[in-house]
Amino acid sequence: MALATFVGMLKIIAVLAAGMVVGSSYLDEVRKAKLKGEPWYKPYLTLPGILVLFFCLVLPFVVWFLKNR
Repeated sequence: MALATFVGMLKIIAVLAAGMVVGSSYLDEVRKAKLKGEPWYKPYLTLPGILVLFFCLVLPFVVWFLKNR
């Protein structure tokens, strides 16, 4: 029982840590683009930007699918 709880918590922590890394990388890209005076959409064309957009668009559909299954 305790091991299952620990493994579940470890999974949650790993997902949150990955989200923090991607979010931080995306914020760095936004700051660099602002300093260089690039267009507002430039950070979205980087890998962190694509990941952020992908998960923001796909996550609601995944939640909806899992609820209606």
